[in-house]
Amino acid sequence: TSYHLRQLAESGLVEDAPELGKGRERWWRSVHQGSTVESADFMTHADPEVRGAIEFLLHETATTHARDLNTWLGTSGDWPEEWQRSWDLSDFKILLTPELSLELSHKVHELVESYRGRVPEDTEGSAMVQTHLHVFPRPSE
Repeated sequence: TSYHLRQLAESGLVEDAPELGKGRERWWRSVHQGSTVESADFMTHADPEVRGAIEFLLHETATTHARDLNTWLGTSGDWPEEWQRSWDLSDFKILLTPELSLELSHKVHELVESYRGRVPEDTEGSAMVQTHLHVFPRPSE
């Protein structure tokens, strides 16, 4: 396990958490702040195993997003009133070209990133906020 955790640390996904360990125990914490999958270039990869692995990752990500949202909906009443008034569940259908779709995604990413680091750790009333963005074409209705 230690080897794999060190590999994850080298990739910037986890970090050592020495304050959590006791004696010879070594604890780690996630530093992952989000994931981005923007392009389907890899879906045409020559190796079918790579395509299969990517498809699996995408479906697992979609399942996780749905689970996260369902968990929030099931537990929203447990949160303070301020949080119960400050969440959002929206969808928008707009006519775009592929280029404008990509531009929209990039602008939303920039907007989300502009909020990162604005709230100091342990700020009273703060919570980690999960944001999901899904941009994909649909057949006309």
